[in-house]
Amino acid sequence: MRMVDIIQKKKHGEILAENEINFVVNGYVNEEIPDYQMSAFLMAVYFKGMNKREIADLTLAFVDSGDKNDLSNIQGIKVDKHSSGGVGDKLSLVIIPLVASVGIPVAKMSGRGLGHTGGTIDKLESIEGFKTVLDRETFVNNVNTHKMAIVGQSANLTPADKKIYALRDVTATVDSIPLIASSIMSKKIASGADCIVLDVKVGSGAFMKTVDEAIELAKTMVEIGKSLNRKTIAVVTDMSQPLGHEVGNANEVKEAIEILKGNGAEDETTIALTLASYMVVLGGAYKDFSTAYDELSKIIKSGAAIKKFKELVQIQGGNPELVDNPNMLPQSKYHLEIKASESGYVSAIDAEKIGITAMLLGAGRKKKEDTIDFSAGVTMVKKVGDNVKAGDVLCILHTNIEEQQEAGELSKKAYSFTDMEPKSLRYIYEVIQ
Repeated sequence: MRMVDIIQKKKHGEILAENEINFVVNGYVNEEIPDYQMSAFLMAVYFKGMNKREIADLTLAFVDSGDKNDLSNIQGIKVDKHSSGGVGDKLSLVIIPLVASVGIPVAKMSGRGLGHTGGTIDKLESIEGFKTVLDRETFVNNVNTHKMAIVGQSANLTPADKKIYALRDVTATVDSIPLIASSIMSKKIASGADCIVLDVKVGSGAFMKTVDEAIELAKTMVEIGKSLNRKTIAVVTDMSQPLGHEVGNANEVKEAIEILKGNGAEDETTIALTLASYMVVLGGAYKDFSTAYDELSKIIKSGAAIKKFKELVQIQGGNPELVDNPNMLPQSKYHLEIKASESGYVSAIDAEKIGITAMLLGAGRKKKEDTIDFSAGVTMVKKVGDNVKAGDVLCILHTNIEEQQEAGELSKKAYSFTDMEPKSLRYIYEVIQ
């Protein structure tokens, strides 16, 4: 078997066999296939695509390239949740205790942030003492006893995907549905869950910019899950503006606490409850979505959800007192108000620009090895649909960096205005089952 023949075959839009896909993935991981041939292969896939069976085979090849998380010692149906990435997305912090509070085990592996999107692990590490590395026995025991645990992803989880993604990033082949779907689903399959709920975000702060693209990606990932015997549901959600009012790390933890207390913004509360509801239905706690949504809403109102989050912080070594006193979280030295220079309604907020602003303030990473400032971030004072007068505060920048001109200018450019009140945004576009 020769790589050049496989490239030629895919270049003409032909269907690759399972052994050919395995040859490509294994050969590249073992450094038997050079970057220039893999680049040609990725570009052929970009233009000619893959069918459902090819995408499933590629996903499995990624899974088989590294470690698999064995959750067989955890009792019950294990349900995982994955977000395709966004700005201000602190929903995992809300969903883990919410789902665990009805007895559905959540054995969560999450990643760190890079570029304009944040990472759940970074946010949790802004909590003093919170451990995101647990030995296997502690991880399993926490899930069996408390129905929840969260750790950073294993370094050897889907190494083929990591290596190929780095090449996609520099060969303009990132935005390919088969490659995105297999990349995301391989990590979820390797993580060991029985059922998966996918939060596929769409809009200026998401990877998929149009609803049609997001729906296509969602359908592809659900098909992969089904073909590999994982019950999978995908929810296409809005990311045309930052989610909620906080972007960063410590400030997003603070906002997650408010959501769990019942004081969250409408957009993030609706999406969190929707995702959690599908998770608990898959886990067998409730028979249908509507019942689950109503019951989980009651759990938040009762105070049980915030109590469960406090429990999560405590069992993973964090200081549970900060749940009652969020001001104990890291605080920035400088707070810069960005004010409107015109009046009107906020018609749009470029979420990607806000995400990059947060990164410039120290809340994110340009490169994987960069350190982050947990206290840095952006507070969104005004959101889409709000009526603004010239001089009103649009957002507040939090940082320990004295010079903030670039971040200030970028955050102001993120806002667009109109004389007419805009239509209300949809939070949920589609559910694919």
